Amino acid sequence: MKQSSPEPLGIGVIGMGFMGRTHVRAYQHAIDRGHPARLVALCDRSNKRFDASGRVLDPLAGEDASPLFDPSKVDFLTDSDALLARDDVQLVSICTHTESHVDLAIQALKAGKNVLLEKPIALSASEVERLMRCAEQSPGFCMPAMCMRFWPGWSWLKPAIESGRYGRVLSASFRRLCSKPDWAPEFYGDLSRTGGALFDLHIHDADLVQWLFGTPDAVHSAGDLHFVTSTYRYQDGPPHVSAQGGWNHSPGFPFQMHFSIIFERATAEFSSNAEPQLVLFEAGEAKPLELAEDFENGYEGEILHAFEVCRGAQPRISLGDALQTVQLLESELKSLGLEL
Repeated sequence: MKQSSPEPLGIGVIGMGFMGRTHVRAYQHAIDRGHPARLVALCDRSNKRFDASGRVLDPLAGEDASPLFDPSKVDFLTDSDALLARDDVQLVSICTHTESHVDLAIQALKAGKNVLLEKPIALSASEVERLMRCAEQSPGFCMPAMCMRFWPGWSWLKPAIESGRYGRVLSASFRRLCSKPDWAPEFYGDLSRTGGALFDLHIHDADLVQWLFGTPDAVHSAGDLHFVTSTYRYQDGPPHVSAQGGWNHSPGFPFQMHFSIIFERATAEFSSNAEPQLVLFEAGEAKPLELAEDFENGYEGEILHAFEVCRGAQPRISLGDALQTVQLLESELKSLGLEL
């Protein structure tokens, strides 16, 4: 359902855990900055997540304590069917547990909605393919919420590599580490539902590897579902590409994401816990690079792009991309000698 008029897009969000609240804040930030959209309805099976003012009743450490939404302007529902039946909702974020993603996305597409679908879309390629078949027959779009493609500093990589301005890539390494999520313990405690850090955390870097360099000719992985290190081999590509992801650090260990790209004539390094975050080492100098995006993080970036797609732009990420990433993760799972 492409929108060509300047009328504000009606937004709905299904699943109001940590990621759903992250989407709501990103939408609200975009709206506050003048983008033509409005939050219409939020949905969660539990009606005990918020107080009467829209404030989160059980916030996570560091979470904004201000009200998340205005209940006088935004409806809170406990039935996703009711949200999808609304004519004033054109774009839906689906932020529920992984096993419900495909079915809810299919329902939303059949209801004529555009969909921003949280990762992982599914834990198997066959489930992603099931969603793709529906999306191909639907007027709306379904966009995977792979936020790192839009993250300030990380989005710099694609044009830097493709332009060849620093020469070819000799080595690319990615790292994403944290302690295990302390929300939704029943869900995160079940590897058959989450796919572990491989599917929930490392997926971001697996997606970036494919986005930047294409599908590897071979992959070798070591570790387990809690901590994995993978190397990717290319016959026609960088001689060294690796990614490491794990969530088995002790509680309190700070989340960190990092990349180091060695070009022929420069090295680029990003570290989320450093200031500045992105530095280019070139001709004997360390040059801090400004993050040129006009948004704070990749969640806002992907949402602004979803707005563009609703209004007729071509999506920069597709279900086909998500399928390739899940297939790569299945190859890594096989290399680990594991199955879900």
